[in-house]
Amino acid sequence: MGNNHKEMVKDFKRRFLVSLVFMVPILILSPMIQSFINIEITFYGSNYLLFFLSTIIFFYGGWPFLKGLYNELSDKTPGMMTLIALAISVAYVYSSAVVFGLEGRFFFWELATLIVIMLLGHWIEMRSVMSASRALEELAKLMPDTAHLIEDDEIVDVKIKELEVGDQILVRPGEKLPADGEIVEGTSYINESMLTGESEPVEKNIGDEVIGGSINGDSSIEVEIKNAGEDSYLSQVINLVSEAQKAKSKTQGLADRAALYLTIIAISVGLITLFSWLGAGRDLAFSIERMATVMVITCPHALGLAIPLVVAVSTTISAQNGLLIRNRTAFENSRKISTIVFDKTGTLTEGEFGVSDIQSFKENYSKEDIIKYAASLESNSEHPIARGIEKEAEEKEIDYYDIKDFSNIKGKGVKGKINGEKYLVVSPGYLEENNMEIPKGFKQKSGPFTITFVLEENEIIGAITLSDKIRESSRETVAKLQKKGIKVWMLTGDNEQTAKYVSDELSLDGYLAEVLPHEKQEKIKEFKGEKEFVAMTGDGVNDAPALANADVGIAIGSGTDVAAETADIILVESDPADVLTLIEFGKATYNKIVQNLFWATGYNAIAIPLAAGVLAGYGIMISPAFGAVLMSLSTVIVAINAKLLKINKN
Repeated sequence: MGNNHKEMVKDFKRRFLVSLVFMVPILILSPMIQSFINIEITFYGSNYLLFFLSTIIFFYGGWPFLKGLYNELSDKTPGMMTLIALAISVAYVYSSAVVFGLEGRFFFWELATLIVIMLLGHWIEMRSVMSASRALEELAKLMPDTAHLIEDDEIVDVKIKELEVGDQILVRPGEKLPADGEIVEGTSYINESMLTGESEPVEKNIGDEVIGGSINGDSSIEVEIKNAGEDSYLSQVINLVSEAQKAKSKTQGLADRAALYLTIIAISVGLITLFSWLGAGRDLAFSIERMATVMVITCPHALGLAIPLVVAVSTTISAQNGLLIRNRTAFENSRKISTIVFDKTGTLTEGEFGVSDIQSFKENYSKEDIIKYAASLESNSEHPIARGIEKEAEEKEIDYYDIKDFSNIKGKGVKGKINGEKYLVVSPGYLEENNMEIPKGFKQKSGPFTITFVLEENEIIGAITLSDKIRESSRETVAKLQKKGIKVWMLTGDNEQTAKYVSDELSLDGYLAEVLPHEKQEKIKEFKGEKEFVAMTGDGVNDAPALANADVGIAIGSGTDVAAETADIILVESDPADVLTLIEFGKATYNKIVQNLFWATGYNAIAIPLAAGVLAGYGIMISPAFGAVLMSLSTVIVAINAKLLKINKN
């Protein structure tokens, strides 16, 4: 879809440039333009040349609109394309009839300028908005291309599509699992956070199930395949996303609705004008000219630029403020959000272990000493807790000790020698197993925290508390959203204890824990069924179906490509506070679009009756020149108004 979108942008640009070239001689040869600039260029066959050039621009430049007319009428959703196609068709057919003998005047210059401006508007809009969703392609990329199949004690690399249920495969450290299965040999920590939302890599032993697309930790494992191909967990997620995208409401844009009303007005007033003048005794040529004038003027040039110009300005300003807009309609509709649902891991929280507390139980060991000993030992470990301790040491710019005789204590920690003394970093389970009492000064924090103890020989010298930290901006963001009357929920694949702790800390309106992707999607549907206008904010594969199903899908920029491709808006800075910016800016953009549509269509209230000749009895009838001035004026006002758009950051 991405390449198709790029080709469409190129096609509109090409048609715009070609039409622009043909428009110049059409303007020069048009009698009305010649009267504007007080010149006269006539030669034998000039009208036929004008007809020939206009035919090219009508069929080549106008093709997207003629095709759009067919598509809109086929879908029974007439809109902008219908109005444009109607106007250029009336202008072309009527003007061609004048060339070949019908009394009247040409509308060729209006035809040319209308096509050029509408092509420009569509090109601007398509360039400003990011390409269509490539979520399914990104989901497929999560799976590796090949797997290490075990055949008669030999390892054979095969394509994953060749895998069958019952096959046994080898998964090396750091590799992605190519299919769902069960471990038959080995133990490892598996990172499933992108798929399930579980914040911590999960220890998996023989007999445990593993999910295709998740990432193996620091040990090799052998896996027997249980689900492959369409039956795999990831394939089911892909199907959920696909179904949600197909079912997602195709909200008809404001411009299309305005165009629909103008189309009805154009046809109705045009026919009324024709039959009224015929009924008044005027000849067919005059009556048709009045009808054509009404129908051409009804399609204002400004309408084609009213929204694209605002979109271009808002897309630029929003990108400067950390918002990437992928779906314009969803962006405009963000003002209607009544319930916002956050994923936890990587969204409300940072998505990785961080040190939240350091305690020292010996006067001759400072907190920095505790971290230094622990980080020095953990630098040799692949455990996720080790990464959190190392990160803390890096932030404090602490140098590591040299380690001798390093080894893992299976499932309980690590040990090694520093300056000839034995040091350990261990879990509470190690202390219990060795009948060691936790020091009386230890302060136990309530909540989903992971505790590690630092030992010198058999003496506990310190403790380090780690957790998936709540983002600093999350509290303020939730409070401000609730102040605006927006309900804030959390859906997470993480465990109940962790979810409850985060929910209580942030005073959320509600939460659901240990939910799978399809359950997140079902909850979004439930909210929508309660007439809530729902936004979903997430960062992982497990959020993709919910993001696709929500009225507004918002991806955290630091998340997976899948989440970004499924979402309508991306928060570049991965800051939940940008959701507030999104809502306020969505309101400002919507208001600016409404203002532009008013200016783009408002002049019709004057132009259409005058063009139809309602005041002809008083000698007042709009000339094509005056109609052109009104059209130009509304276009200028629309352009200036779009430039005045500003972001309102609370």
